[in-house]
Amino acid sequence: MNRVCCFGELLLRFSPVAGGEWIRQAAMPVFVGGAELNVATALSKWGVPVKYSTVLPENALTDDIVGYIIEKGIDPSGIVRFGQRIGTYYLPQGSDLKHAGVIYDRAHSGFSELTAGKVDWEAVLQGTGWLHVSAISPALSAEVAAACRELLAVASAKGITVSMDLNHRARLWQYGMDPTEVMPGLVEYCDVVMGNIWAANALLGIPVDEAIHAKGKPADYLAHALATSEAIQARFPRCTVVANTFRFDAPPSGLRYYTTLYTGGRQYVSPEFVTESVVDRVGSGDCFMAGLLYGLYNQHAPQAIVNFAAAAAFGKLQEIGDATGQSVADITGRVHTLTRVDSMDSVDSLDSV
Repeated sequence: MNRVCCFGELLLRFSPVAGGEWIRQAAMPVFVGGAELNVATALSKWGVPVKYSTVLPENALTDDIVGYIIEKGIDPSGIVRFGQRIGTYYLPQGSDLKHAGVIYDRAHSGFSELTAGKVDWEAVLQGTGWLHVSAISPALSAEVAAACRELLAVASAKGITVSMDLNHRARLWQYGMDPTEVMPGLVEYCDVVMGNIWAANALLGIPVDEAIHAKGKPADYLAHALATSEAIQARFPRCTVVANTFRFDAPPSGLRYYTTLYTGGRQYVSPEFVTESVVDRVGSGDCFMAGLLYGLYNQHAPQAIVNFAAAAAFGKLQEIGDATGQSVADITGRVHTLTRVDSMDSVDSLDSV
């Protein structure tokens, strides 16, 4: 059975209550995560055979984590052991990874010691028909980026489908190279690319309209998503699927969310979902990525794929922790019941799912 292999750094998230309450309580929740493991966890939950590949040290803490991964139904055979540390980060409860709330403590982790030639990628990819990676890994160092490119080249030579999440973590790109000098060389191996119009600009140099927020209408954002998708496919001919997400704050504490999928010369648009409050913003994009892979893996129709992926990501906003625990039934039910707040002409009916 061909598995989806998700490759990237496992991270422990420490999630303190803001304002120093974690000190007074002498407690701080810890979650096992990392973007690619979040994707793997969701896929396993939804019945897709999946393995996970990362680098972890040889110690008892790693043994506990591997046991956790196995309990989630994920094949851990892609995990390589070397180094001394597991990467961590601190994110106060309710904060967002893309903003100033995150404090990374991942320097000198085992994963950060990756270099080209250090891992037997043939062994890692054994039994794999799909490889999923993200832009977080090559943001760590030139050496890790070179290892990522080596992995993608091996996967490409083996005829493995490759997907890339264009996660843009500006605070990680600190080793003297602009993302646009690194990421195009990786995306050229990719069949599926997910991100948004701003990440495509920051990581790939795809033009972005600086006045897009001033226009501010859904139709303008959707037109931009189409142009960005077409530009990505023109530049990277191997890429046949491009997805874009749009997430906007809705004061005082809610948000609006919708997504697009471009394939076969047509753009498909999800319903627009709205919530007045958010429990945990971490992992929502990973959940969308997992939903996208779930639909593509099972060869669902494009409209059904983007609707399911958007509903999965939206549902994750109400879950504490890095990875989703939603079932397929939870998500498909939400597609039919959540409120739409904008009658965008370009959004297909929910009845098309």
